[in-house]
Amino acid sequence: MTSKVFVAGVGMIPFAKPGQSETYEKMGAEAARLALADAGVGYDAVEQAYASFIYGDSCSGQRALYEVGMTGIPIFNVNNNCSSGSTAIYLARQAIQSGAADIVLAVGFEQMNPGALGATFHDRPSPLTHFEEAVNGAVGDLEVPSALRLFGAAGLEHMKRFGTPLESFASIRAKASRHAARNPLAVFRKEVTTDDVMNDQVMWPGVMTRLMACPPTCGAAAAVLCSEEAAKKLGLDTRVWIAAQAVATDGRESFGDDMRYAAGYGIAKSASAQVYEAAGIGPGDVDVVELHDCFAHNELVTYEGIGLCPEGGAAKFIADGDNTYGGRYVVNPSGGLLSKGHPIGATGLAQCFELTRQLRGTADQTQVDGARIALQHNVGIGGACVVTMYRN
Repeated sequence: MTSKVFVAGVGMIPFAKPGQSETYEKMGAEAARLALADAGVGYDAVEQAYASFIYGDSCSGQRALYEVGMTGIPIFNVNNNCSSGSTAIYLARQAIQSGAADIVLAVGFEQMNPGALGATFHDRPSPLTHFEEAVNGAVGDLEVPSALRLFGAAGLEHMKRFGTPLESFASIRAKASRHAARNPLAVFRKEVTTDDVMNDQVMWPGVMTRLMACPPTCGAAAAVLCSEEAAKKLGLDTRVWIAAQAVATDGRESFGDDMRYAAGYGIAKSASAQVYEAAGIGPGDVDVVELHDCFAHNELVTYEGIGLCPEGGAAKFIADGDNTYGGRYVVNPSGGLLSKGHPIGATGLAQCFELTRQLRGTADQTQVDGARIALQHNVGIGGACVVTMYRN
């Protein structure tokens, strides 16, 4: 990266259960207004906007942002499955570094329905066909939702390879609840213990209980990015900047015999390696992490994918408390997707919201003492993984 891109402002509304939120355009507009207010600029200063969502008709981004202003700027709609929000940030940063714009808005929103995720179109091939075939070959056609089957298979792979106990996944969920209890924007703020998670409704015997999976939620978040020139000219906040960022998509290994790769382990390794090299900073220098814990299984596998611990070392990493306050890293201080909620288009921007506040030192009850370097991991099966490093 040849010039710095700053996160000048962030905004997020409280996430909610399906049926208990405003409609998508109201949520998106409110998050955008909060980010603009945090940055101290009006919508008329924004030169481009990127809007992320997956459950919405074409041009939903325009519908949401027309509630904020109608200035005629380019508005781009972004759908990269669960990594849509971070992809919007990536495109906004790229627009600034290319010289196409100086101030860019990224906003993500999702108005979701209850229940497991499913396909929208049933009259054409699924974009997840290769993933489904790989998982079916490994574990058979189980009568469980496809996302649960994919990430459960990745966790089962880890258990078989390294002897990882089911309690390790349960401990991740319990940790998420303790963090979310400090976060007023999280949906599920009740603390649960590892035993509570282990004794919850069984979704896949020996592999997953209900509490190990994140539920669908509704919400929105946004960020205003700016160039160095705009920051100097307008006196914008320059405390947080993007030190490095990478997007990786699947290679052939994603459809082999190792189910961790089907769930994004390989693209997490690739994207994070690119980020560490570009920033000249290794995982050992990171203070705080927001990663994509759509299932406790994915959080555990991702610890190793992004280099927080050695391959096969996740169970010890968890047992030693190195994923929470007082340990080596604080992972998902927001409560993560498991407790904060996962309104898909908003998730990557909600991660940015949390990490920006952490590096500013304004995260209130979730604050990680002395946080200076933050890492964000956001994966969408189908697929894309976006890894971003922020610095203070």
